[in-house]
Amino acid sequence: MPGGTDRHTVSMPLHLLPIRTAGAAENMALDFLLLQRYPDAAAPRFRHYEWRGPAFTFGYSQKIGFVRANLPAGEAFDLCRRPTGGGIVDHRNDWTYALVLPRGHPLYDERAPQSYRIVHECLAAALVAGGQPAAVKQVCDPCETGPGICFQRAELYDVINPRTGAKIAGAAQKRNKHGLLFQGSIEKATVGPVDWAGFQARFAASLGPVIGGGAAETPWPDLNEDEVSGLVEQYSAPEWIEYR
Repeated sequence: MPGGTDRHTVSMPLHLLPIRTAGAAENMALDFLLLQRYPDAAAPRFRHYEWRGPAFTFGYSQKIGFVRANLPAGEAFDLCRRPTGGGIVDHRNDWTYALVLPRGHPLYDERAPQSYRIVHECLAAALVAGGQPAAVKQVCDPCETGPGICFQRAELYDVINPRTGAKIAGAAQKRNKHGLLFQGSIEKATVGPVDWAGFQARFAASLGPVIGGGAAETPWPDLNEDEVSGLVEQYSAPEWIEYR
């Protein structure tokens, strides 16, 4: 299996949540609340989600001046700072997902580069199974200096096209006392025709054994609506978007 976690005993199935479509602030808020407030705190959880309109997100530590200088001029789009790290991500033509692993899960305890590699090995395997060339980048380029604009270059353990070296997928992480939030994106323009519903099923199937207990479709959790709306408001506010 990709990544392998044979030395661990894990039995909790991966919860596959329904697809939701929302604006940037709401998508970021829901990802964060799946980390902080999921009713079954011991369960790994996964969701693919879509965007209500054109959107960009950027990493928690990025400077807003750099971000604005690298966004398209004269276009209307949602913009939101993510709770995770990483660079600027263009969501206008991507396939976006979030994976949350509870504290104490084997991948929570891995160093960040290794959890990144393991999840991306599962993603690459799902693409290959669907007939798309994909591999995990194994060599760090000397020019890699930190997060900037995602998909301009591939970094260590990103998913790439092995024929061209083009970046296909990247992700960012946040680890806290509740668990590990993994936010990932596939740029659709870097792959050929894909049955995305079939890809999602293959990706979940590939993740299942690594997570430790297979995968099971699960209803959307009963989150506190006041907390959801409050966090959406916070993520929409200039104080959040522009605080760095």
